[in-house]
Amino acid sequence: MKGKVYLVGAGPGDPELLTVKAFKALKRADVVLHDELISPEILALVPKTAQLRSVGKRGGRKNIRQEEINALLVQFALLGMQVVRLKGGDPMIFGRAGEEIEVLRRAGIEVEVVPGVTAALGAAASAQIPLTHREISSAVLVVTGHSSEDGPDNWPGHLSPETTVVVYMPGYSYEKTAHRLMAAGLKESTPCALISHATTSEKQVYRTTLAALPQVPRLPAPALLVAGEVVRFADHHSLDQQFGWVAEASSNEAPLHFLAPTGSQEQSE
Repeated sequence: MKGKVYLVGAGPGDPELLTVKAFKALKRADVVLHDELISPEILALVPKTAQLRSVGKRGGRKNIRQEEINALLVQFALLGMQVVRLKGGDPMIFGRAGEEIEVLRRAGIEVEVVPGVTAALGAAASAQIPLTHREISSAVLVVTGHSSEDGPDNWPGHLSPETTVVVYMPGYSYEKTAHRLMAAGLKESTPCALISHATTSEKQVYRTTLAALPQVPRLPAPALLVAGEVVRFADHHSLDQQFGWVAEASSNEAPLHFLAPTGSQEQSE
């Protein structure tokens, strides 16, 4: 008998944000093919009897091609195994789930998608940034800072000031990102926040403006960028208390800039 493949969203990192369905899928898995940045706490939930294999890609370095991942999914399922393809966040948002579903359908293998808390929601919640606000933001745009060479450019040419922009996988080309957003119509004073390791004990948040974005420190992956007026609603007190950020300056027009304490070192992948 053929097995079954579950495309499971692991959420943004906190194991308590796993859905009950995701937890059950992990517990009955024969093999788990997981992304590079799945937290150790979530991987610890996989039964000792299951095969656990990293098939992740990180920082543009591809240890395994997508075609190889597709082949493994088909191979294990044809052996009658219950296969979990464990992805960070939600599998249907920048997770290449569409490609894997297509391959599995062609092979006649049953596939089920188990949604997860996507990074944008987890990161915004951890920094207490409302992605929409009745008075200032009625739309959310999700884009990726990393795209395939032959894929479409999903960045719009024009943005309304009422739009909240969430950039997944922003990388470290902060100057380029800021330029693209300002060229699309956002003001230099638009507040933005870089959020790293959202929902975990390693969470870091750096709040600034688009104009100052090129000067911010490199925060470790996984990270994303939230840009828009809603960032003004971030929990400033929480940032001070939890991460030791200190207020550099403030005004009525610009948000506070939070800097790492003196003597700390920049972090990178």
